[in-house]
Amino acid sequence: MSESGHSQPGIYGQGRRRRRRRGDRDVGPPGQNLSGPSRDREYQPRERRDGSEDPPGPLIQKTPIILAKPPGERAKPSQNAPLSGAPVLEKPIMLMKARDDGGKLSTPPDAATQPSGPGPSKMEREGQRPTQPVYQIQNRGMGASASSSAVDPMVGQSKLLPPEKMKHSIKLVDDQMNWCDSAMEVSWYLRDQTDMLVVGVIGLQGSGKSTIMSLLSANTPEEDQRGYVFRAQSPEIKERAGNQSTGIDFFITQERVIFLDTQPMLSPSILDHLINNDRKLPPEYNLPHTYVEMQSLQIAAFLFTVCHVVIVVQDWFTDINLYRFLQTAEMLKPSTPSASHDCTSSSGSDDGAEYYPHIVFLQNKARQDDFCPKNLKNMYMVVDKLMAHSHLKYKGTLSMLDCNMFPGLEQEYLATEVNMFLLPMQDNDGEDTLTKTGTGTYPLFSLLPGYRGHPAFSTMVSKLRSQILAMPRCQLSHTILTEKNWFHYSARIWDGVKKSSALSEYSRLLS
Repeated sequence: MSESGHSQPGIYGQGRRRRRRRGDRDVGPPGQNLSGPSRDREYQPRERRDGSEDPPGPLIQKTPIILAKPPGERAKPSQNAPLSGAPVLEKPIMLMKARDDGGKLSTPPDAATQPSGPGPSKMEREGQRPTQPVYQIQNRGMGASASSSAVDPMVGQSKLLPPEKMKHSIKLVDDQMNWCDSAMEVSWYLRDQTDMLVVGVIGLQGSGKSTIMSLLSANTPEEDQRGYVFRAQSPEIKERAGNQSTGIDFFITQERVIFLDTQPMLSPSILDHLINNDRKLPPEYNLPHTYVEMQSLQIAAFLFTVCHVVIVVQDWFTDINLYRFLQTAEMLKPSTPSASHDCTSSSGSDDGAEYYPHIVFLQNKARQDDFCPKNLKNMYMVVDKLMAHSHLKYKGTLSMLDCNMFPGLEQEYLATEVNMFLLPMQDNDGEDTLTKTGTGTYPLFSLLPGYRGHPAFSTMVSKLRSQILAMPRCQLSHTILTEKNWFHYSARIWDGVKKSSALSEYSRLLS
């Protein structure tokens, strides 16, 4: 211990102090006042000999050293920077990188323009991170679809592409009622998302099922019917009273709406083909008409299980056997528990253990008299009486009054409004097919079209499409299904429908 009260350098290190005892007086280096402001001496700072080395001898206080960038490398403050001194984050740079691109990630423009020299770079010399964050967004699942034509000019990388558009329908079930191997092609168009709507259709032969589904999905009335996604009956097939559709066809739109077109229910042409061509029936069926009816019931029960909306198309009002067929298919439908709280039956009671879809009765090729409010009310009353004991949701989700088709008609006029929609005959020639007024009227009125009683066919199709797409989307099973999960779920349901013991027992009763 030295006389001045400081520790020796060899024991505590250079410049280290220890606590003074009471009564000890520190005698510091000359020129420094260590006793406080009561002394007469004034403090005179010592000048350093070298800027990099401390002066010899013990030090009591050290001058703080502030490390800063050179003036030339300091960032210029922004004019709109806040006065509080908080750091301002600049706009991040979004770089798009496809999966097929190279292994190295894109680098910021600042790092790419740094000059290469023998000395360390600016980033290495300062040891700081980039001032702007860089994000890498990859096009998952796009692969070869991310072509060079889809490039963002602002970033220079591939953009996220929309889902691939289908050009034609794909067959899920063939005419032998077998799940097709080519149905795996459907998975290329499906996504891992749950916001989807599944729409199916059933109806008798020649009622216009394929045409309606094509107009609802991807086509317009002005297009040629030979280019529809679901092929309609050709003139040759109509002449021999044949059917165009067989099995079940699949089509999905870019709005993520799945359409399922089916072969005609209880088709006489299929029965005629079985009888005249001596086709071998499965061993569990003895009669051809039993086999045709069981095929129709399998398709209807399948649609009642995997669809949100099932459209029942009729071209005349009405066939009582069609309603009996719907009730039989409902009875033979596989049991599918649903956890959705909003899926209630049409009568308002919550079934809780069974899923039932929404049913829409589409009156195709309607006449002018059918659009009369009085006749429309009578048709609603008949359908309501025939479906009174059904668990299918046949009313409350589609309304012709909401489409502004009957202006001035009060909502209370149709107290029991079922899910029914009327479509007139399709006008191939537009306004030229309308009847003109009589020759005895004024010349001005003779040029006007006659009274039609309903909007144009294209307008009616547009209103129907809006109503269908706005239908509720209940949960199909006890778990939430994505598009791909729905496809595998449908394959299992179809296999279960074919092996259903209820259908087998019903076929034995028919035989």
